[in-house]
Amino acid sequence: MKTLQRLALCAALLVDATAQAGPASGLLPLARMQSTSTPAGPVRNAAFAPGDDARAAPPFAGVLRISAAELAVAPALAKRIVDGRDAQAFPGVSLAFITLDDGTLVPLERGTMVAESARGKTSSYWNLIPQFGRVWREKGDGDWSRAAFPLMLVNDTENHAHQGLATFLYRGSDVSALQFQFVQQNAPYLLSPYCQFWGAARTEFRASSADAAAQASAARTAREELAARLPAQPLATLRKTLPRGTLDGLGGPVLPQWQVALGLFWKGTLYYEGADTPQGAYPYPLEMRFGVRSVTKSVGTPLSLLRLAQVYGPYVLDLRIGDYVPGLDPKWSRIRFIDAANMASGFGGVGSFVTHPNDDNEGYLLADYDGWYTAPSHAQKLAHINSHLTPYPWEPGTVMRYRDQDFYLLGAAVDAFLKSVRGPKADAWHMLEEEVFTPIGIAHAPIVRTREADGREGLAWFNAGYYPTLDDLAKIALLMADKGEHAGVQILHRGLTEDLLAARGAIDKDGDAARPTDRAAGAPPPRLYRMGYHYTAWTGSRSGQLLQLPTMSGFGDNEVNIFPGRTIAIRAAKAVTWKGGPVVHSDDPLATARAVDRLSPL
Repeated sequence: MKTLQRLALCAALLVDATAQAGPASGLLPLARMQSTSTPAGPVRNAAFAPGDDARAAPPFAGVLRISAAELAVAPALAKRIVDGRDAQAFPGVSLAFITLDDGTLVPLERGTMVAESARGKTSSYWNLIPQFGRVWREKGDGDWSRAAFPLMLVNDTENHAHQGLATFLYRGSDVSALQFQFVQQNAPYLLSPYCQFWGAARTEFRASSADAAAQASAARTAREELAARLPAQPLATLRKTLPRGTLDGLGGPVLPQWQVALGLFWKGTLYYEGADTPQGAYPYPLEMRFGVRSVTKSVGTPLSLLRLAQVYGPYVLDLRIGDYVPGLDPKWSRIRFIDAANMASGFGGVGSFVTHPNDDNEGYLLADYDGWYTAPSHAQKLAHINSHLTPYPWEPGTVMRYRDQDFYLLGAAVDAFLKSVRGPKADAWHMLEEEVFTPIGIAHAPIVRTREADGREGLAWFNAGYYPTLDDLAKIALLMADKGEHAGVQILHRGLTEDLLAARGAIDKDGDAARPTDRAAGAPPPRLYRMGYHYTAWTGSRSGQLLQLPTMSGFGDNEVNIFPGRTIAIRAAKAVTWKGGPVVHSDDPLATARAVDRLSPL
């Protein structure tokens, strides 16, 4: 009975009540749904979710073959063609669906980056990630039923995501056109400016080739996936139970208009909130996947190293990058895995050589950074590193200089080490999926990989590229907060995880370990970094102690903070600071820590 109740609750949570505003047929009537012409503009997001008057729909099972289409955009893109691919081309794909008895629409390709299988005039810049949706019926649709599902536009060159929605009508084996719009996004980098996309595509229905047993198995897997999610409630529900102003500033210092979604795990429940979009509330906030950029550094690196340390021993941290990635400068034979994980390789010699005091961002985007970033294959990325970066004069492990290349090479080295002990078919990210993500209830972990000309699967980026949900990020942070243990099983090396949580062995971003100095009286706490984690210095209101809160951080101000007591704060955002640009931050850089401390004094 508890399992059935949990599944019913999960189905209810798929649609945010704040997004329900009357029948979808009033916003996207039958005639519009049947048309493949480009709509005049996006509509209210309520058109993509059942309203209060929705009725149960018959099941839908089959494959939707979606033709390539034009993406309308506003405002206009600064550059439509990126790396030879069209950012206004909606990719032609085939997506398979089934439904559950409660009206949940289940894309069988959910949580995966689906590349175009039928291109239009030009190749699309985009991949698609579909998520759980809903089916229902409305009076205004006659004998047709509606299906809608969250759909992310994502890219396999950079960790960029537009959160969107798609809908179609079905009647037996007849289907309408697909209507879609993308009304929220993470921060742009190669593609600008901030924008909305929308359009319509021709579709064809094809009966599923799966037999009844296979469909039943797929349905069972979907139910198990939903049941494995953390208990969740809208953040507004929690706010109502607390003294006025308790959670003011949560998500700060990023201003609300630059936030995409918030998550707060507290006392066993994930409280969530999607930021408003130009078309109103996003109906499926728990289904959103985000381009979290360098938060990936806090996922791939610590989880892989701590898992390998648990399986093979802590010595893996002391392995040398150059022993596993051939063809690099000789200095890499002295650079340990942990040095690269601490962004202290002593390599990448561009910018200032002053280290006392140190500027950890010095030279970060120099040496044709974009040329390296967009290089598609592993060999091309290595060639770019070898031709543009050189050794610094200091030893590995002494000075932090922020370098995405360090984490990329670390990922390649971890993958090569895994192949050396498990065979040529081993893969670092697949190891994480099977040995870390699946045990803690993460069913899908889409990641950007190198694009290899021979069609083989490329290397997972460790510097960026992960597309998680709020639920995924909360589970990863909880695994760390629980010292690498889940359900009584030690997944990560406990001692090393405790070191990471306590910032033991962390490097001072502003210092030079070869020239240590005493901190002046009254100086601010050190800014620390270890194994992909930053640390947020906060003095607890109850304890009076200085806490170094482990923090995942990524471009656009995506952030995950791990607080004592298994409290986790998550912010997906789209904030970029540039000279002359809009103000995206408040004047309180510790606003989130302040809000959590009011909620649960530290």
